[in-house]
Amino acid sequence: MDAESEGRGAPQVATDHSSAAEDLAPALRAVAAQAAEVVGGGAALLFVSDPTAGREDSVPQLRAAAGFSRPQAARDAASVLISTVDTVLGSQKAETAPPLASLSGRSEGGVWVQPLIFADRLHGALAIACPTARDATQQRAIEAIAGVAALRLDHAALARELDDARSNGVRPSAAPEEKGDEILRLSEALFAQDIELLRSNEKLSKIEKLKNDFIEKMSCELRTPLNEIIESIISVLTGEHETLSETAKQSLRRALDDGTAFLRTLQNILDLWRIKQGELPVEVQEVNFREIVDEAVFSIQDALGDKPLTLEKRLAEPFPKLRTDLAKVNQILFLLLDNAVKFTNEGEVEIHARVDDEHLSFYVRDTGVGICPDDQNFIFDEFFQVDESNSRHYAGAGLGLALVRDLVVLLGGEVSVSSDAGRGTTVNVRIPVQVV
Repeated sequence: MDAESEGRGAPQVATDHSSAAEDLAPALRAVAAQAAEVVGGGAALLFVSDPTAGREDSVPQLRAAAGFSRPQAARDAASVLISTVDTVLGSQKAETAPPLASLSGRSEGGVWVQPLIFADRLHGALAIACPTARDATQQRAIEAIAGVAALRLDHAALARELDDARSNGVRPSAAPEEKGDEILRLSEALFAQDIELLRSNEKLSKIEKLKNDFIEKMSCELRTPLNEIIESIISVLTGEHETLSETAKQSLRRALDDGTAFLRTLQNILDLWRIKQGELPVEVQEVNFREIVDEAVFSIQDALGDKPLTLEKRLAEPFPKLRTDLAKVNQILFLLLDNAVKFTNEGEVEIHARVDDEHLSFYVRDTGVGICPDDQNFIFDEFFQVDESNSRHYAGAGLGLALVRDLVVLLGGEVSVSSDAGRGTTVNVRIPVQVV
């Protein structure tokens, strides 16, 4: 941070509790969330400047944030970026800031700071931390989102000005007819902005629909041939093909493993999307948790390979039958075991489970590489990967724990993690169930 910004102080958190500000706050939070999502799991900070203050007296206020694990993390990031935000507000031109160390790999593409301008009126800046370099489509989406934010801020400013005019708080010395003309002017401007907001919301809705349609269509287009490929490989491997050499069979097995992993990743993406759209229903039925554990353990046998790794199952006795969503609990447990095995080269992976107070509580503990404290805040974020080096040792898209979190929340439960770097990780899950 440079001397000028140190002298002016860190960005302030807005404390305006007027009705206009309260109406505006959810819209600004939604803008920040959209901005973080459009760059593929980044983070966003929205700053608002006071257009009535002098340039030297105006300190940007942090009004909304998305992609941060806690409010203090957002405030710390805002303090780091204040110098760049100041530059953007002064020049009214976009700037790029270096990646934020606190966000690890989620800002490797740098931080894009976009001024929020509507009708030549400057209202603030939108800072977006990008996991990768922005492409043209993302840039257009960012500019559209920034335009909506500027319009909303301008609309709120006009509404406050109109309220002041109506209560004779503006230009008290003006003649009554002049005040009437001012109120009419402001009312007409607000009406025009209402129309513009409707158009902007419609445009964003179309963008969202196009994105959703793309995900749904591409998922179907990819899964259909992929399933056929997997079935064909299985058919060849299980059939009587004596002419196949052992080398050919090994190649087919590797292709089968890669195809299955790709299909699973594709399904994870689709499930995450459906949860966000509220289109993944909870289907409660009677389940045997022991069988779920056995099935999950069986499913990860291939991932074990030749690792000197043991799997231990420790279920409290007696273990009752439950009523919950079989498929989702199975998926949660598989994802946790798969993650544990992936990051554990030797030692053990343990599954502990019990039922108490109408809740199923279980945890998966491993003796793997562990997670450093700085990364623990982000492991449930989509596409976050602990190993961000160019030569990554661990495969995966960084969706497993994000999907675990969303599935657990969908079932009304909670999930937490504890870990020591180099010593292992424990993921705890607790979900409400009906005991049969």
